[in-house]
Amino acid sequence: MKEIRIFVPASVANVSCGFDVLGFCLAPVGDEMVIRKSSEPGIRITKIEGQDLPMEVDNNVAGVAAKALLEAYETAVGFEIEIYKHIKPGSGIGSSAASAAGAVYGINKLLGEPFDPKSLIRFAMQGEKLASGSPHADNVAPVLLGGFTLVRCSDGPDVIKLPVPDELVATVVHPKIELKTAHARSVLKQQISLKDAISQWGNLAGLVSGLYENDYDRISRCLVDKIVEPSRALLIPAFSELKEAAAEVGALGCGISGSGPSVYALSRGMTTAEEVAQKFSEVLSGIDISFETHISPINTVGIRILEEK
Repeated sequence: MKEIRIFVPASVANVSCGFDVLGFCLAPVGDEMVIRKSSEPGIRITKIEGQDLPMEVDNNVAGVAAKALLEAYETAVGFEIEIYKHIKPGSGIGSSAASAAGAVYGINKLLGEPFDPKSLIRFAMQGEKLASGSPHADNVAPVLLGGFTLVRCSDGPDVIKLPVPDELVATVVHPKIELKTAHARSVLKQQISLKDAISQWGNLAGLVSGLYENDYDRISRCLVDKIVEPSRALLIPAFSELKEAAAEVGALGCGISGSGPSVYALSRGMTTAEEVAQKFSEVLSGIDISFETHISPINTVGIRILEEK
């Protein structure tokens, strides 16, 4: 195999109580990438369509992640990367993660899979470090592994793939403003109270157990963020109204997707998820802001191969 075309899905990170440790993968929205072997050693980015992003390898998250993989491979090989962006940078649904994860996934396939999927996470994290200043894995992990993932520790990293209840459906609305991850991190408190920390630990543990036991009521009770959401909510248009609207039609919970400005809700069943989408549309239409909405079951596969040559 000399060339591969892949679909690299968007993702939702943090998931309310799981700041920097929880994430899940979406199905209908994502980027496409073409990666091919080259006779010239190293990495070259030959085409980017859809967004104005740097072609220079060291300034592009896909290039940085790909270089990290080749350094670990320790054999002189070369690859060309084409990126077709459909996930807008700064949207809060894992644009940089898609590029980084897609690059290492495709190269690994063309090399005959010398690295297992969990090993690829640490290479993709280097792309995230370029994008936000922090090598976090909460977006790249679900993209590479599929489904829900828990990052127990970023060193290594130590990542656990979690089960996904069959009826769990996500609704994501993206107000079309850009919110850089680095800026969204800058508003976070550097110290928190012990009371809030205990509440957050309990919610995170409860959410994980709810996923394992298909307990939608427990999942709903645990989708609460006492630490990050209060600071970041001020950066997102009509956030409180969106959250109230989702609750009105029976969503399990609602919160900020990644660093925002996208907002996600989780529902039990497609009917409720569609009602949430309608409510989201009504709220944002009322304040005259452009937006797009995605309704998605949890994508348990992650990256998909579209074509091999």
